[in-house]
Amino acid sequence: MSQDVCVVVPTIREYECVRSYVENARDHGFDTDRLYFVLVTEDFCDADDMATMLEEEGVAGTVVDGSAREAWFERHGLAAYDHLIPAASHAQTSFGLLYMWANDFEYGVFIDDDTLPHDEWDFFGRHLANLQYEGELECVSSDERWVNVLYQNVEEHGLYPRGYPYAAMDETVETATREVDSVVASQGLWTNVPDLDAVRILMDGDLRGQAQTRTTRADFDGDFVAAPGQYLTVCSMNLAFRREVIPAFYQFPMDDNEWDVGRFDDIWSGVLLKRAADVLGDEVLSGYPLCEHNKAPRPTFDDLNNEVPGLELNEYFWEVVDDVGGDADSYAGVARAVADALATGDFEEYTNGAFFTYCGEFLGDWLDCLDRLDGIEARAPATADD
Repeated sequence: MSQDVCVVVPTIREYECVRSYVENARDHGFDTDRLYFVLVTEDFCDADDMATMLEEEGVAGTVVDGSAREAWFERHGLAAYDHLIPAASHAQTSFGLLYMWANDFEYGVFIDDDTLPHDEWDFFGRHLANLQYEGELECVSSDERWVNVLYQNVEEHGLYPRGYPYAAMDETVETATREVDSVVASQGLWTNVPDLDAVRILMDGDLRGQAQTRTTRADFDGDFVAAPGQYLTVCSMNLAFRREVIPAFYQFPMDDNEWDVGRFDDIWSGVLLKRAADVLGDEVLSGYPLCEHNKAPRPTFDDLNNEVPGLELNEYFWEVVDDVGGDADSYAGVARAVADALATGDFEEYTNGAFFTYCGEFLGDWLDCLDRLDGIEARAPATADD
């Protein structure tokens, strides 16, 4: 089978995790010839070692550091859009989306380099099965219009994930069943270190950027969807998606900006994705396959400093998104409506409200860049190194 799965791994440290995901695929009989790995890294990392690892594992792929990204934009006549990928930021996963759009991939998978697959699941196989799923699933909603993806055992651990609005806490949760037949994204959740923001980590008594409270396999009880009109946090550490969502899945430009806003790239892209999926009658599935999240220790206050400039904005971002795009007929259409709302809105009442305008301008440029790429003939990644 030709390569149809683009696996994007942002990495500056633990790129050897790729070996475990390849081993998992082979152990479960998943055809690794379907996989094409895009390792997004920096000039100060050893791209040659990463390329050697892919060769040793016998899988196709490419390693793209800062210089290679710049050259990629130049080769495609897109130098005017290289600002879309912020320097030294997790939001560089957006480059993987561009690579996928420019080549002949049907599915994308995001994997963080501090994760490992659980042996009990065929990691890639389960994600792709989720994207093909048709049938009934648990459907979750709350009176705050936000679903805590850790709701299944929240009475025991009391956790809310990174990006969950503080104003939406202490919600009343309702569950039902829903017929699902159009899944566009599959979010796997995580054992060991939960994905929390710095405030919640500090409240949990941890000064090393992790958490005293850990999650285990027992905290998760199957797949679910958030009801239409409901939002949820989408973490890109363990995520698969269909090609069609890419226009509405830009990882918002964090860290490398004058407001020093960071840590909300995948959270805000998930809000946009969920709005677009709702408008188009599609679903975002969460649950399995789980991954093991082995977040390295680091000062919690470093994360706090990155998050504080955007904490207030995160409380209101979803409301801006929720108010527009309802008559769109494509993911690009919803994204364009959100881009315009952010770029032209009046956000002076919020601390760092101008960052919303900045994000709107970048999202508009993102859509323009994808339009330009549409004019370039799609190529099979096996024959194209870029």
